[in-house]
Amino acid sequence: MDRPTAVSAGRSFVGAAPVVPSRFGWHLGRFCILPVIALLLACPRCPSQERRKVIIDQDEAGPAGTDLGSTLLLIQSPQTEVLGITVVTGDMWLKEEVAHTLRMLELIGRTDIPVVPGAEYPLVRTKEETELWEQQYGRVGYLGAWTPRIYHAADQVGELKEGNPKAKPAQEDAAHFLVRTVRQFPNQVTIYAGGPMTNLALAISIDPEFPSLVKELVFMGASLSPQTDDPEFVNLPRHEFNLWFDPEAAHIMLRAKWKKIVCTPVDISVKTAMTRELLDRIKAADTPAARYISEYTVVRKYGYLWDELAAVAWLDPAIITKKETRFMDVDLDRGANYGNVLTWAAEDRPKVEVKPVEIQVDLDTQKFYRMIVDLLSAPTPGGIAQ
Repeated sequence: MDRPTAVSAGRSFVGAAPVVPSRFGWHLGRFCILPVIALLLACPRCPSQERRKVIIDQDEAGPAGTDLGSTLLLIQSPQTEVLGITVVTGDMWLKEEVAHTLRMLELIGRTDIPVVPGAEYPLVRTKEETELWEQQYGRVGYLGAWTPRIYHAADQVGELKEGNPKAKPAQEDAAHFLVRTVRQFPNQVTIYAGGPMTNLALAISIDPEFPSLVKELVFMGASLSPQTDDPEFVNLPRHEFNLWFDPEAAHIMLRAKWKKIVCTPVDISVKTAMTRELLDRIKAADTPAARYISEYTVVRKYGYLWDELAAVAWLDPAIITKKETRFMDVDLDRGANYGNVLTWAAEDRPKVEVKPVEIQVDLDTQKFYRMIVDLLSAPTPGGIAQ
């Protein structure tokens, strides 16, 4: 975690006056240095307070849930400067996700953050082709926006539980926004990806140098061998929705020349859960962020904190207690394993170019939960009181 320090601030005063100790701290002549340091630390323009730039690329299903929950945590952190939220079809259709995102930003007073619509469909995979694939290879329990029990037309938004937004999305498309913003802040922007990789693949296609100008890519996705009784993974341990929904995009993303890739896989995600006890702790706070999560979160049996974990682990990597490096790709053969995750150790990786991925393996669960509660219990940085 990047934390501001008072060392450089204090050093500029040394020699200006005698430094003498007291029971309350170190003094410079008649004036205590502690209030001076406090003022410097509070100064938004101080170099030590420079915030970490991030673009959130998400399939923002809502209200609440893991997608918008992770977005909210990143916005709530005083460490971060959220440059924009690029949206992609995944857990829901694009237009519905954009509406949920805009409404969440209204409720917390952060409509200054651009919401940028992206890809409405995967690069190659189609709903109709997927249905034929299921007839041959077996049913997949979760298809995101295409899941039969919740399916509706792409343009159908309707009335949202949390109310429909008045705010409007950006006119620019996600891929061009990603390229433009990263070129505006070269080597400074983290991409946080919590959904299918279509927007990233399109940005790479527009500008092949785009990944090399990104500080790091942090994504929730992939599945290796999760230890769980969740039916979604018992028979399909290498099937993970974010990479499976648009395998070609995931393949392009994983082969691109990022400086660093960090992965929060299913394997570690299933060690977390939005429990009733955790939700009650969040409810105890009377802030816009806590009220939003409290009102719209549904506690489920397999209610993992998938994307929240990826977000909080980026904010404070110390919550991750074990990690390893694998080389990763996605199976593009049009058979039973189409879209499944492929991984290798360094000594076994193929001769064709694959990239190392830092994979999170274990975490300090209680510290993770405390960070969620603390972030949601704080006033929204830059927000308007609700």
